Amino acid sequence: MYAIIDLETTGGQPAQDRITEIAIYIHDGEKVVDEFSTLLNPGRNIPFFITQLTGISDDMVRNAPKFHEVARKIVEITEGCVFVAHNVRFDYSFLKKEFADLGYNYSRKTLCTVRLSRSLMPGQPSYSLGKLCQNIGIPLQDRHRATGDAAATAILFGRLLAISQQPEAGTDPELSPADALAAVDAAAPAGRKPGTAGKQPSPRKIKAVQEAIKTALLPPNITPEKVASLPQEAGVYYFHDEQGEVIYVGKSINIYKRIQQHFAVDYKSRKSIEFKNSISDITWELTGSELVALLYESHEIKRLKPLYNRAQRRSVFPAGIFLRTDEQGYKRLYYGRADDHAESHPLIALGNQYKAKGFLFHKVAKFNLCQKLCDLYKTQGACFDYQVHRCKGACLGLEPAEEYNKRVEEAIESFTYEHGSFVVIGQGRRPDEKSLVVVENGRYMGFGYVDEAFTARRFPDFRDAITRYNDNKDVQQIIRQYLRTSHKDKVKVFS
Repeated sequence: MYAIIDLETTGGQPAQDRITEIAIYIHDGEKVVDEFSTLLNPGRNIPFFITQLTGISDDMVRNAPKFHEVARKIVEITEGCVFVAHNVRFDYSFLKKEFADLGYNYSRKTLCTVRLSRSLMPGQPSYSLGKLCQNIGIPLQDRHRATGDAAATAILFGRLLAISQQPEAGTDPELSPADALAAVDAAAPAGRKPGTAGKQPSPRKIKAVQEAIKTALLPPNITPEKVASLPQEAGVYYFHDEQGEVIYVGKSINIYKRIQQHFAVDYKSRKSIEFKNSISDITWELTGSELVALLYESHEIKRLKPLYNRAQRRSVFPAGIFLRTDEQGYKRLYYGRADDHAESHPLIALGNQYKAKGFLFHKVAKFNLCQKLCDLYKTQGACFDYQVHRCKGACLGLEPAEEYNKRVEEAIESFTYEHGSFVVIGQGRRPDEKSLVVVENGRYMGFGYVDEAFTARRFPDFRDAITRYNDNKDVQQIIRQYLRTSHKDKVKVFS
């Protein structure tokens, strides 16, 4: 048995929005045998744009029952049924949340008619409910109302079952007996047992329904075969939309497991659901090394600027923190534009001067540095911190340069590498290959691959073996954090 369900809500986020209307059609595999629908009082105002979309207003739901008043009916009518909806994750997530608020764990197997439609009706220009119904001649009245949408989904579901019907009977040998019996029982007409009167579902129907149930959490355009083909190795992966554009870039030491984790999430917000449903293809680039995967992911996000990647999208870092030594021997940190200091590379590159100034203020406070010597307090005399006894007097020459410079070095060590020039030698993409990540004078130069026969004694030999990539705050942080972990890579230091 199948419960074909559609909801209307006050918004797209189950955690904060509520249901305003529910419609349920019980389908026995051949026809609708029961139904239930009602408006619901969400206990809050319905946003104007939702009223414009659905036609459901505050006045219409004012005297409608609240969810807890119909919760028992929903449990009873859907008991033993597979939960079916067009984009099932959205409707199922809302019902689970409403029941969770009542202290009840509502759990049903789920089936998505978007996924089934793509499998059994390939080549449609669109699989949205409205356009799909229009294209295949299903009447759809009261669009964006629960009863109208659920009724159309019930007709669509019946057609999908009919398409999958084959003249031969029996069960698919690839399915376990338990899976086959469960699928046959779910598809059998009401009041009958599998194997008695009535035509049994074909192997194609059983397999289509069973696979849809098993893979209900996958994006509609991603097949189980595609997921099964993913490598269980380190690398960078890309999610593409229907036009082939990259919409997300990620990395993992095991691409297969990481993407399975992506799809195992029961997304709640409308934006998250849109993201998942827009994934039409997956590609990847193996890196062998976890560090290279981290660095290449950062590079690709900056290069492609995918729609659903927010972190690390900045590709230009025009400001930074610099170091100079004055005539009295004091090491002085200061911030500025990179363009104004072309002769010196910044200790760390930052997004703008405002961020650079804030970054330096933080280091001054943490390491008890002098605001004046860091160009953060313009004065001819003592800095402000000296007046409140937080500065030890370097601004007046009262603290020896040697003592002050030790704290400057500690501050620099907190955001730079332990060594100036070094190479991280890690795992390659094949057993006979190694990866190289090169840092020269505190600046990330790039990464590359060499075979096992590669030998190098001088730093330029390593530098010549890599592909150059941009240095920036993100990659500096990636390398620093990685080197602090219990990695198995070899770090070769050059003086």
